[in-house]
Amino acid sequence: MSSAVLETIRSTPSPFPARRLREMALAAGADDVGFVALDDPALTGEREIILEAFPFARTLVSFVMRMNRDNVRSPARSAANVEFHRVGDETDAVAHRLARALENIGARAAYPAMAFPMEASRWPSRMWIVAHKPVAVAAGLGRIGIHRNVIHPKFGNFILLGTVVADVSLDSYARPLEFNPCLECKLCVAACPTGAIAPDGAFQFDACYTHNYREFMGGFSDWVESIADAGSARDYRRKVSDAETVSMWQSLAYGPNYKAAYCMAVCPAGEDVISAYRDDRKKFLEEIVDPLRRKEETIYVTQGSDAEDYVARRFPAKRVKRVGNGLRVNSIAGFARGLSLRFQRKRAGRLSAVYHFVFTGAERRDLTVAIDNGRLSVEDGLVGNADLRIRADSEVWLRFLRKEASLLWSLMRLQIRLRGDPRLLAAFGRCFG
Repeated sequence: MSSAVLETIRSTPSPFPARRLREMALAAGADDVGFVALDDPALTGEREIILEAFPFARTLVSFVMRMNRDNVRSPARSAANVEFHRVGDETDAVAHRLARALENIGARAAYPAMAFPMEASRWPSRMWIVAHKPVAVAAGLGRIGIHRNVIHPKFGNFILLGTVVADVSLDSYARPLEFNPCLECKLCVAACPTGAIAPDGAFQFDACYTHNYREFMGGFSDWVESIADAGSARDYRRKVSDAETVSMWQSLAYGPNYKAAYCMAVCPAGEDVISAYRDDRKKFLEEIVDPLRRKEETIYVTQGSDAEDYVARRFPAKRVKRVGNGLRVNSIAGFARGLSLRFQRKRAGRLSAVYHFVFTGAERRDLTVAIDNGRLSVEDGLVGNADLRIRADSEVWLRFLRKEASLLWSLMRLQIRLRGDPRLLAAFGRCFG
């Protein structure tokens, strides 16, 4: 940026011109940019978390970085992952350059990581400082598609997101897109190897997380425990193949590898992307969708999950391996929050029951959980009439969930008490893998 432009920016009275900030972001290397005021109602759930890390925040600068589509589309996961890492590093570099440019004109600015590192000490609760997706949507850079990715109106979902936090107020801010670029073509549903994306728009977090993030966080801790539990090298090799060990080494040495992201690969939305799908849908399916569906690979699932059944039924060329995903519950708040993330719609079947949970001891809380023909609701308090009432000491219940305490022993010692048909507790457990 020239000294003349910098001098113009320095002398510009508040509020700061959004046009100038856009020029700065593009000069730093962003492919598109939008701005959101911290007090925007769309950021209500984010505001306190952002201010905790960046108390000077007044404006969020959201920007997108384009990825090379054919790398992401390749059945070779190394090709896709090198693009994720390369563009991810560049996203952080762009955020750094923009924050530095703002500092040079006397403004305070900072940026969170595009992805990792995050605040690992908060695991398994929220580790990230800024949720880039809702910020990008509020900044008019796209809308969330059925696959839960942001779809940019021009670049499609082949983007990564970055955010810079600044203490300036602008003379104008972006507005969310009035339309959703998502075509609802359901190709992401067809390509997802775990069945995490349902045709009706429902999303099964547990299935996506267990497989796609196998070499991250919880999957890594499960691998470490496999080592700890192995009685010998031969015993370890019975649990973990040589290829899996090498893959974990690669993730440790070069950055964690995503196992799929096929939902991104097959998405045809966006002005720059749609022509191949619109002009010849058969060719699009043959060249992009079918190779991912036919690929021979291991799909990681938790025992008793909908994903385990889905892979066997829909992808006979893919192998199923049961693993843990490290999502252990360490608080009653985490238990309540995690129910919707782990709910198995198919396993729930036609179960229709209302559960009242009364937790005592260190963490007191009342919860009502209703399961009705594949639908789940979780409410604070005791609502309506319960088919099964569970009263439990909070610490004992958490140990039971982590398989560190016997249910029978806890019942005998009256640390967990049931009122109603006890078979409903087993039915409840089946709904969550």
